[in-house]
Amino acid sequence: MRRKSFTGVTVNHTLSLIVASGFCMGANNAIQAAEKKTYTKPPFAAFSSQMSDPLLGSDKYEKPVWNLHDTLNLPKWLSLSVEQRTRYETMDGSFKAGGKGGDQQIPLQTDVFLEARFNHLRAGAEFLDARQFGSDSGSGINNTHVDEADFIQGYLAWADQNLAYSGLGAEVIVGRQSLNFGSRRLIARNAMRNTINSFDGIRLRLLDYNNWQFNAFVTKPVGRYPNNSAQLLDGFHSFDEPEYQTWFSGGILEKYDIAWGINAELYLYHLDEGDRNRSQTANRRYFTPGMRFYMKPAKGAFDFQTETIGQFGTVRSSTAANNGTDLDHSAWYQHLDAGYTFDIPWSPRLALEYDYASGDHDPNDRKDQRFDTLYGARRFEFGATGIYGAFARSNINTPGLRLTAAPRSDVQLGLSHRLYWLAEDKDSWTSANLRDTTGRTDNFIGQQLELTARWDFNSSLNFETSWAHLFKDTFAKETANAPTNKNDVNYVYVQSMLRF
Repeated sequence: MRRKSFTGVTVNHTLSLIVASGFCMGANNAIQAAEKKTYTKPPFAAFSSQMSDPLLGSDKYEKPVWNLHDTLNLPKWLSLSVEQRTRYETMDGSFKAGGKGGDQQIPLQTDVFLEARFNHLRAGAEFLDARQFGSDSGSGINNTHVDEADFIQGYLAWADQNLAYSGLGAEVIVGRQSLNFGSRRLIARNAMRNTINSFDGIRLRLLDYNNWQFNAFVTKPVGRYPNNSAQLLDGFHSFDEPEYQTWFSGGILEKYDIAWGINAELYLYHLDEGDRNRSQTANRRYFTPGMRFYMKPAKGAFDFQTETIGQFGTVRSSTAANNGTDLDHSAWYQHLDAGYTFDIPWSPRLALEYDYASGDHDPNDRKDQRFDTLYGARRFEFGATGIYGAFARSNINTPGLRLTAAPRSDVQLGLSHRLYWLAEDKDSWTSANLRDTTGRTDNFIGQQLELTARWDFNSSLNFETSWAHLFKDTFAKETANAPTNKNDVNYVYVQSMLRF
């Protein structure tokens, strides 16, 4: 990959979106000072459709200080929002097979959400335009970067906070929707990634307030099109469509405060994948059971999290047409972390983390042990994605250290450091597509250091930046198809988020 120069028009467009918006509206900053309540900070992504919970209310997230609902004097039963994220990201060096140099990209994410409510009923639609500037034929662009002008949600929903006077809350959603369950390691509404997973189907939710919650779903994953780099670079548009030959279903039970503030989750997901109309697949047929126990962070207290996931079924050995070889699949994943939040200024939290995701033990044994993270997210655990995304939840053995702090209510800082080994010597470093099937190369990939900072100008305008450094070690440098450039990798991004 090589750096690509931008025209003055593109650069000026980017700078105007990232910087100028913060100044042209600065006169309204006094509105923010009147609000004293502490809110959960929404992810740095299109998220307005998730901020209001029909069973729990809408006070968890702060209402954007600049919002279309008040500006247009819309009725209470109607919600309308627009969100726009602009990011500039650049990378020096490469870690991927065949990589030759750095890269850069300007991904833009624009989202429009509209929902109407009539008593217990809701009808909603969400439109996402995810595009990029600056990529070239060596950038490896794919449909995690681009999904231009399409609907990621379009649904009818019914909710009752007290079903038949039982004290239970109930909700049913039918249509296209995004899913976000549990730890988000297996099913997530993407945050840093420029495109967002969505599913066509039905979801049932039952809630016993402060005691337990159950979600069940039967869906078809929505395929993002086009899905080849040449068409994406050319700006070719094709509407997304459900993967008609694939079913994704399951259920998750969450139990709150089982003892000493500990919460628990138990779940089972099933993926039955067939070849798509437009492309072949690995025909994954997986059952994925798992459980999680966790205690939420609190000032002056310890917290922890442990999640254990199994996976079994079959997977095809190749996605090539007419390849009918099915491999027995059995894999597992383990996460552990323990932290402490200090009751001092800045409220720093220090945590030790560990993740293990199994890899394929032997490429010639007609079996597969490589863990598959399904539709999960990884940024919160393994660092920035975008054009970087060095590590995924597959064939890794990685301890780490994380430190977070908040010098002010509107500023968040983070530091993470991780060491990475392969879980199985003969399997791939999957994100880099590097593999030594003999297992003779030392399996230490290297270390990753990342610094992040977020500043919320107000509830409508946020800024974030991050720097990640990958210290390459033996496997990253000496594997047969490793990049010829053995230097470490530096990755930087700066982004703005504007919510109306």
